[in-house]
Amino acid sequence: MRNLRASIALLTRVPVPISGQVNLSAAVPWYPFVGALVGLLVGGVAAGLLHLVPPLVAAGIAVMFGVIVTGAFHEDGLADVFDAFVGGWTRADRMRILKDPLHGSYGVAAMCGSIVVRVACVASFGVSPAVAFACVVAAHALGRCAAVALMAIAPAATTDGLGAHAARALPLAEVWIGVTAGIAIAALAVGWWVMPLAFGAVAVTITVGAWSHRKIGGVTGDVLGAAEQLVECIVLVVSTGLASRYLLWWTS
Repeated sequence: MRNLRASIALLTRVPVPISGQVNLSAAVPWYPFVGALVGLLVGGVAAGLLHLVPPLVAAGIAVMFGVIVTGAFHEDGLADVFDAFVGGWTRADRMRILKDPLHGSYGVAAMCGSIVVRVACVASFGVSPAVAFACVVAAHALGRCAAVALMAIAPAATTDGLGAHAARALPLAEVWIGVTAGIAIAALAVGWWVMPLAFGAVAVTITVGAWSHRKIGGVTGDVLGAAEQLVECIVLVVSTGLASRYLLWWTS
């Protein structure tokens, strides 16, 4: 439970009691579970508000509630990556931009784009609060699965930083247990829909990993955040297509 609390403290702004030194590597396998917990909160807000206000309003409040809960942790990584990878001309430039706390035009556009896509997708579930709840839970769980898997399979671009520190002593067997648990939670939420959702998540994760390897020779903590955001978006986009054609397993 100490590792779970450490994971919650790192990925969210939820105050949790932690004493002594924290093992960041041991906390990594809990990321998908924490993602599912965030999804439960965001999905619950969306589903509840969909009974009270128009879908677009409910979606906007729910997505921004998630940003507040996580402290825009992953959004910041997405912005840094787009600023660095799109705006940087050399590896040195890109690494410098990744470390810069300020955001440029590419980063702001990417961050705003992610929020717009998520709001639009959640709003499209307006006729079914249950579908909105389930798909948001799946998106958050699979988003963190992508970050964990990428940390396990891709080399670190630097020898310092949070991502590199955690990757050095990453318990690989526990990592894959964590990823499997995250996928299982998503499957529990959306049933067989998890298959196309997972396919989209894998495709985006591989693309982000390859892009990062080409640009800086590996991954960083910012890249992991970008992967989470992009996977969350693709899962919600695919979910909108599925929801327009099929019934969710526990609502049929």
